Amino acid sequence: MHLVAIIANLRFQDVLDILFLTVVAYHLYLWFRGTKAFKALVGLFVLGIIFTLARTWGLFLTTWVFQILWQVLVILLIILFQSEIRQALEKVNPLQALGLRKRAGLGKWIKELTEAVFAMAERKIGALILIERTDAVAEWITDGQQLEGEPNPELLLSIFQKNSPLHDGAVVIRDGHICHVACYLPLSSEEKLPKEWGTRHRAAMGLSERTDALVVAISEERGEVSVFRNGAVLPVRSAQGLSQMVLEATTTQSPVRHTHLERVRSLILNQWRAKAVALFLVVLIWLLLAGQQNFEVTLTVPLQIKNLPERMLIVSPVDPNVRLRVRGLRKDASTLDEKNVRAQVNLLTAGIGRRSFSITRDDIFLPNESVQIVHIEPQQVTFSFQQKP
Repeated sequence: MHLVAIIANLRFQDVLDILFLTVVAYHLYLWFRGTKAFKALVGLFVLGIIFTLARTWGLFLTTWVFQILWQVLVILLIILFQSEIRQALEKVNPLQALGLRKRAGLGKWIKELTEAVFAMAERKIGALILIERTDAVAEWITDGQQLEGEPNPELLLSIFQKNSPLHDGAVVIRDGHICHVACYLPLSSEEKLPKEWGTRHRAAMGLSERTDALVVAISEERGEVSVFRNGAVLPVRSAQGLSQMVLEATTTQSPVRHTHLERVRSLILNQWRAKAVALFLVVLIWLLLAGQQNFEVTLTVPLQIKNLPERMLIVSPVDPNVRLRVRGLRKDASTLDEKNVRAQVNLLTAGIGRRSFSITRDDIFLPNESVQIVHIEPQQVTFSFQQKP
């Protein structure tokens, strides 16, 4: 009964609330899926449902335990997954959305990078260079050292020359700058890879299968340059070809113009399963918690006449109404209507002519004592009486 009443009293604000949280839940899924933090979020969500059910059903001990451990658990998750949380917050950076994010000049660093790559290929210096794009790669790399620098030939040659302590691993380039060196990447689990590939090429393939990063691998034995992207490998024969690939991968393309109908269709159908699940979960949580929300409802009820003297006749108003504003928990206030709320006025002192009668809270009868009357309108009703013929 409470659930039906809550749904029947759905407001515009409630719909907006549900839609907003659905968008948030959907983007959290996109940002965290495939990460270690995603499993933790799922576990946290399940615990939240258990806690809500325990509190709703009055399970005192379970509720008490969750209240004690909840804050500690949230702080622990923030500490363990601070990297993933930081990356998610960076994705909603308003400066980045407005195009104010600082970016390196495309032409200069790409030219220097391609010169360094083919200089190392000519000398048969093995190297692995990762160019981060939209997907964050921090969760997939291990070890590594922070190093801030430009991807110019001098620095890259010094990193990957055999006597360097940093040559074993990958260099990470973010926004045109080197940010990490000597990083280890996940190896590809594909069984049909070429037999001549070593660990370097398998690691490049492994990362390209998991993210949209561009990975450049230089073979130490053959001096060949290969580019890995989206689980595919592309051999590169010239510096110009590599420059074109990097430029296309790192340059934001102008969006294709679509009609309003195509945009709406894409908005609904793109990843529709994930969106439907997000909407279902948000609606479920909202229904579980909405009953505990403080809620005001306004209703109009007929004013019942009480103790009217037999010789008196009401001339006006014939069918008076009273407008009430009541407040309480949503599960209680949303069930109120003119069928279970009564308002009455005592006309025992009625006499010929016009008489005014006050309507107080004592004249209003509610089915639930937990609901409070906030306002009565009108607070006084004036009747016109005449004697019955």
